Amino acid sequence: MDNKLKVPNHIAIILDGNGRWAKKRNMPRGYGHIVGCDNLEKMCDVIKDMGVKYLTVYAFSTENWKRSRAEVEGLLKLFRQYLKRCIKKAHKNQMRVKIIGDPSAFPQDIQDSIHELEECSKDYDHMYFQIAMNYGSRDEILRGMTRMIEDVKNGTLAENAFDENGKLTEQCFESYLDTAGIPDPDLLIRTSGEQRLSNYLMWQLAYTEFYFTEVPWPDFHEEELRKAIEQYNNRDRRYGGVKEE
Repeated sequence: MDNKLKVPNHIAIILDGNGRWAKKRNMPRGYGHIVGCDNLEKMCDVIKDMGVKYLTVYAFSTENWKRSRAEVEGLLKLFRQYLKRCIKKAHKNQMRVKIIGDPSAFPQDIQDSIHELEECSKDYDHMYFQIAMNYGSRDEILRGMTRMIEDVKNGTLAENAFDENGKLTEQCFESYLDTAGIPDPDLLIRTSGEQRLSNYLMWQLAYTEFYFTEVPWPDFHEEELRKAIEQYNNRDRRYGGVKEE
């Protein structure tokens, strides 16, 4: 990486285009997911070596259950394999792994693997890796609000939940999200040409820089990541303010 380039602290990625990549090669969509999963492992190393502290990827949305039974079953099989491999990757990279989303919809063995992965990596701090599985931003917000309402009913809402004017603070609300304690992404990358959020981190991406590329995820390698970071470096991040001349 060019030493003059500023590396984002937190990169979020929508891993898009696996199925279309496979179909162009006359292969089943599931093959694309396998190749995409392998690429994620490689890119996780690349991103860590570049100095990125936080990486969050969109692996399976709440809407993905609508796909064909065969594709969903293939993805679940892939999750079973990947979650086990990710334990080794977590130890190797001293990387904390957290699953964001609602894991309760997954079969019990996958839930057990999620718990094992999170537990064995919880004390690592060289990199923080979030995997969004059965995740949808609207669902995340609704689940968070449900927990907040329960705390209000039980009188267990934090004392600093409201500001001096009696308004709920952003800090309090964020503490109920799946990403509590994780800084907002600096850069969002979506592969394969689509230009929408698809119900991903809608609260957290309020001031994130977006980078869209036609390159499908299986072909998104280190050089493509460099292009994204170079473009990120050319952005003027003002967070709603005006830069003084």
